[in-house]
Amino acid sequence: MMEEQAPKKPIYFGWYVCAATMFIGFVVIGARNSFGVFVVPMSEEFEWNRFTVSIAAALGILVNGVCQPFMGQIFDRTGGRKMILFSLAVLGSGVILLSLTFHVLFLVFMFGVVVSTAQSGPSLSNTASLMSRWFKRQRGTAISINSAALSLGGLVMVPFSMYLLEATSWRLAWIMLGVIVLAALPMAYFFVHERPEKKGLFPDGDPDPALDTGPGRRRSGSGPLEVSHWRESFRSAPIWQLSGSYLVCGMTTSVLAVHFIPFAIDDRGISGTTAATIFGYMMGLNMLGVVGAGLLSDKIGGTKNWLALVYFVRGCAYILLLTIDSVIGMWVFATVAGFSWIATVPLTSSLTAEVYGLKAMGTISGISFMFHSIGGFGSILLAGLLFDLSGSYTLPFAMVGALLFPAALSAFTIKERKYSARYQPPMPTAAAAGD
Repeated sequence: MMEEQAPKKPIYFGWYVCAATMFIGFVVIGARNSFGVFVVPMSEEFEWNRFTVSIAAALGILVNGVCQPFMGQIFDRTGGRKMILFSLAVLGSGVILLSLTFHVLFLVFMFGVVVSTAQSGPSLSNTASLMSRWFKRQRGTAISINSAALSLGGLVMVPFSMYLLEATSWRLAWIMLGVIVLAALPMAYFFVHERPEKKGLFPDGDPDPALDTGPGRRRSGSGPLEVSHWRESFRSAPIWQLSGSYLVCGMTTSVLAVHFIPFAIDDRGISGTTAATIFGYMMGLNMLGVVGAGLLSDKIGGTKNWLALVYFVRGCAYILLLTIDSVIGMWVFATVAGFSWIATVPLTSSLTAEVYGLKAMGTISGISFMFHSIGGFGSILLAGLLFDLSGSYTLPFAMVGALLFPAALSAFTIKERKYSARYQPPMPTAAAAGD
């Protein structure tokens, strides 16, 4: 007589939420990172200098960052589902309208204000907060998979945008990018849900902890810095250390998102297609880096050590970019930087959740990302200005790259074992306490 097989456990719904937010991030961030593809053709058609077109990109980064805390508050108070849906609709429409650009002020308003405000709704800071609700034991892994959308967007969308631009025109390319963004709406509608409790589930798909009264059953403790309001978090050192490092992170990634392809064309004499391919290759490698960072933080711990290592490796990549003056140097840079580009996102988000809890996670993450965006705003403008003055990107790239080493030190000195909930002594459950 054959033994009866135990029924297969269904896939935890949180993984469907994770897949949906990853696809949303893929199209949202892919459309944003594709802006660099349009810098040269739009500048040539309208006779803009590099600083002028940089204003739209830099303002977009700043507006996106300033909106993050407000979107984070909406997320904390409402759950965020409707906000994500509305933001996607506005974002897709705004990208399509970029095809009508006729003046730099239109570009500044449409990309720098409308599109960038909409991008702050389904941003990685909010979707990472959503993952923190659905996952606890596997939080770092889930956030890293969600964050891999940034890599996937760069890997696929940037080269695809260059292909569209060369095959048609920059106006038609904007239209098609907007349509792709709108295609994420059905997935968001069906799979983005706010909390596992609303689906009758618990984080990670685990059973109800209140029903597990086995001997020794204990619930994890909370960290000494856990807050119920975002203002309380800024009275302690970790948030300033995380946000300060994130400021440098924004400077060093945003400047490349906008100026890497122009740098390759103007400073290295590489074709636009090759430059976009190298950028896509870098984003593809980062999928390994970002997922690996989340897995390592879950399995081994020491999140702040991994975060510091990521900043240090990226700093070394900048040195390689500026010292190897050839196409090979670009590929070497992309290989080293590829593993560190977005790995900061799951590590920063996980550590923030472990130190400050989930009650104000959306707002706190939004404020941290605002620092990231302020850094990006400054570095994009600086690079555009110094390029116009010197005809090269070497100086601005060297300036922002050098800051990665103090950023690594800032992350490394976070007292994780003292403040993270992961390292606090567990609390007995009510059942255990009554024994």
